[in-house]
Amino acid sequence: MESGAPVLAEKEEQKQQQEQGASYTYWVRKITEDAAPLPVPHKLNEQDSQSNAATVGSAWNRAGTWEEKSLNKWATPRIKELLTSVGSIAFSSGSAEVEDVTKCVGDAFMVIVRNKKRVSYTYELTLKVKGEWTIQGDKKLVKGDIEVPEFSFGELDDLQMQVRLNESTDILNKDKIEICNDLKLFLKPVREKLLQFEQELKDR
Repeated sequence: MESGAPVLAEKEEQKQQQEQGASYTYWVRKITEDAAPLPVPHKLNEQDSQSNAATVGSAWNRAGTWEEKSLNKWATPRIKELLTSVGSIAFSSGSAEVEDVTKCVGDAFMVIVRNKKRVSYTYELTLKVKGEWTIQGDKKLVKGDIEVPEFSFGELDDLQMQVRLNESTDILNKDKIEICNDLKLFLKPVREKLLQFEQELKDR
């Protein structure tokens, strides 16, 4: 009788293990059968685009979570276009115009957070200017550069300019100072053009 007891205990233990294994297998199968099938990727169609019309940002970002998009491809040429359209400015003894934008370096971008759009930019500019001044009865052709240090979205009230005349300009220093002060008057029309750019950026 005593020798049979271990055998019975071993059989009972094997039975419990089989029942536990069967139970575990059942639940794995049950969960697998009840689980929803994996979504099948598909291309967005016109109906999908219309359903996302009220969502800001890309079609894939329906929840309107974080999304950042570069706008440099539009912004950089647009800044150049606006600034070269400033036109000519008349001074007490001459006039000048923006001939070209030789430096336009920076970034403009749009960020979408919680389905809300925000835009921003940071740029540095150098404008090539030329003009004609009457100095001591003679007309002098003057060329130079207007440098606009780094400026950002919402900071145009603090816009600053630095004027440099070409070294080949054959005029006295006191006349150069007067011309530089005249060229700094481009600050107002340049700021107006950049404000226009900023508004267009907001409307994109």
